[in-house]
Amino acid sequence: MKRRQILAAAGAAVLSSPAIVRAQSVNWPSKAPIRLIAQFPPGGLVDTVSRLMAPHLSQALGQTVIVENKAGAGGLIGTDYVSKQAADGYCLLVSHASVHIYATATRNTMPFDPVGDFSHLAMLVEAPMVILVRAQSPYKTLAQYLEAAKSKPVRYGTSGIGSANHLYGELLKIEGPAPEHDHVPYQGSAPAMQDLLSGQIDSLFDPITTNVAQLKAGSLRALVVSTPQRLPGLPNIPTFAEAGFPSMTGSQWLGLSAPKNLPAPIAQKLTSLMPEILAKPDIMARLEELQTLPRKTPVVGDEFVKVIQSQINTWTKVAKRAKVEVIV
Repeated sequence: MKRRQILAAAGAAVLSSPAIVRAQSVNWPSKAPIRLIAQFPPGGLVDTVSRLMAPHLSQALGQTVIVENKAGAGGLIGTDYVSKQAADGYCLLVSHASVHIYATATRNTMPFDPVGDFSHLAMLVEAPMVILVRAQSPYKTLAQYLEAAKSKPVRYGTSGIGSANHLYGELLKIEGPAPEHDHVPYQGSAPAMQDLLSGQIDSLFDPITTNVAQLKAGSLRALVVSTPQRLPGLPNIPTFAEAGFPSMTGSQWLGLSAPKNLPAPIAQKLTSLMPEILAKPDIMARLEELQTLPRKTPVVGDEFVKVIQSQINTWTKVAKRAKVEVIV
């Protein structure tokens, strides 16, 4: 009996050794499905990008890729879920800067390490930020908007305290300077948009993706966009840099991530596929409609990790300057 126990233990040790794990990973994926976790509800940008990519990933990998929405707590629930899964390549995450950067910068505690608990594989797309006003707003330029906020309350809405939108608004208040730039937080962008259109607030800080149609129709006006250059699809919107605020250039990116310690052969296979998949005509056409595109030079692997760490450092400093902290 004792001999059988010893042999069983030895066999288990061999099967779990790094060499065996690496050998098994070379054959990945050998089963289905591969789950792609979207940590926000259906209909949003994360869900849209996930469902655009899934069939192309399935075709490239020869196995079914399914999208699972695990929404809640501003993306924290789904992200935390993935951080605790096996690093075997069968559970992937469409990661989001709102969680890995802005929540990290503003929350006093996080349920996971945004860098150390993940294998960050590639940046997929970037969603620029815009300042939106009603078409009837007296503010035609960012300069007019900031001048007003020097002497009277100018109320800006966001999707919530500690969001990227909130940090952008508070950074502009500091650098404007715009002492009367007052934050009005909402439970998401939809109710904030309702109050903007009804005149309850003066502006809305929001990613451009959900507002392209209204901007093109003329019911909304964007005072500024956070991209380095003007958007090809909406060339009339000036950039923050043009308006004199280059430090506010940035975006809310989406990435592809996995649990930490993903075997190198799997990581390399996935990162090598991303530029090819993102360049597919159907994906590019939809991303162009949303004014949300991948970088011309793909950001993958260690370079992506460096971007994440750098942005955490930058926005943590902004949160401290603006005294924005979410206590949980």
